[in-house]
Amino acid sequence: MTDALPARDDTIFAPASGFGRAAVAVVRITGPASGCALDLLAGGRPEPRRLSLRRLRDPESGDTLDQALVAWLPGPATATGEDMAEFHLHGGLAVRTAVLRALARVPGCRPAEAGAFSRRAFLNGRVDLTEAEGIADLIDAETEAQRLQALRQLDGALGRQVAAWRETGVELLAGAEAALDFADEGDVDEDGLDAALSGRAAALRDAIRGALADGRRGERLREGFCVVLAGAPNAGKSTLLNALSGREAAIVSDIPGTTRDAIEVRCDLGGLPVVLVDTAGLRETEDAIEAEGVRRTHRHIRSADLVLHLVPPDGEAVTEGLSDIPALLVRTKSDLATGAAAEGGLTVSAVTGAGLDALLDAVQDAAAASLGRGDALVTRDRHRDALSRAAAHLDRVAAAPAGFPPELIAEDLRLAVRALGEVGGHVGVEEMLDRLFAGFCIGK
Repeated sequence: MTDALPARDDTIFAPASGFGRAAVAVVRITGPASGCALDLLAGGRPEPRRLSLRRLRDPESGDTLDQALVAWLPGPATATGEDMAEFHLHGGLAVRTAVLRALARVPGCRPAEAGAFSRRAFLNGRVDLTEAEGIADLIDAETEAQRLQALRQLDGALGRQVAAWRETGVELLAGAEAALDFADEGDVDEDGLDAALSGRAAALRDAIRGALADGRRGERLREGFCVVLAGAPNAGKSTLLNALSGREAAIVSDIPGTTRDAIEVRCDLGGLPVVLVDTAGLRETEDAIEAEGVRRTHRHIRSADLVLHLVPPDGEAVTEGLSDIPALLVRTKSDLATGAAAEGGLTVSAVTGAGLDALLDAVQDAAAASLGRGDALVTRDRHRDALSRAAAHLDRVAAAPAGFPPELIAEDLRLAVRALGEVGGHVGVEEMLDRLFAGFCIGK
């Protein structure tokens, strides 16, 4: 990394497994006092990188805490780049609590904050920032597509590509600065150099913009494909939400205006994350609370990836606010229809289940077309912002006219390289790290 970051000379510990009753609970330790923790609790350090059965004792009272498997992992060839130790305990709450309390009494040891282990891995060069984000995304993954996308990032797909772009940018910058250094010697073909820089800068810019032109698939896959159920009051929105989600998520009533605020339900459709949003019925109303609900409905519609436009047998389609949004017409309450079926859209009954499979297939197809299957390179707004700034600087280099001051060309190249470095965490990132790793779980 190009910017110095503070060294970590303390030792941290945390559970690395879930809370609650379980067969095994894992406690991780990283830092220079990891070996001391093993000496005090386990009676010594076992052979490196092999699980050994030990009786754990309280370092002060000598009381037995557990009979557990322990591991000694000397650095730097560890997940964090530091000395590490692990205790594989019986998974009861009392056992885990007793061991954590004992570790807190080891000199130099303290409980870890959220994301502290991954942060140390990054600071010690074991992973770059995109791979650390992949760890967080893998932990948060709820669907198969999210898992695949997180694994690609953890494997370094984005990091390797951005590193290659950055290397190209560094070469361009070196050429520009060499021309500045030797410009007064008269043996530099300035026109030829300008043309070469312009062409290579344009090619690099196009490659970056090609990755950005993905319809924000990566970010949307992390957040979920948003499907808003909209329509007039009593169009069957809440009943359909409950039927699609398989649970009583929303209150169902024949009284118009029952739903006042949006209700969100996350579900997995064919491995894709989909967020179903039930909304207040669209109509003019004098009720201040219901009117606020209608306003929020319009806000959700504007941000939706897909709107299910619900129309009951005796109702009419609502047109306000739906004309510019991807929408699917859904004719509800088919079990109550008495006349000939209206043409267009899908016909469903949330009561009998008729048409629900076809509706789910249509939503899944729309989500698959929009999100892909975890193959997007850019997965966070942070990536997109840095890459967009790099492309803008390269655009200025590519468009620079003949005779443009070479100092300004070099500065744009320098800023482009810096922006690319931000993606992998190679420049000025301390404040951003605080925000990023705070979103991790304890023990990671």
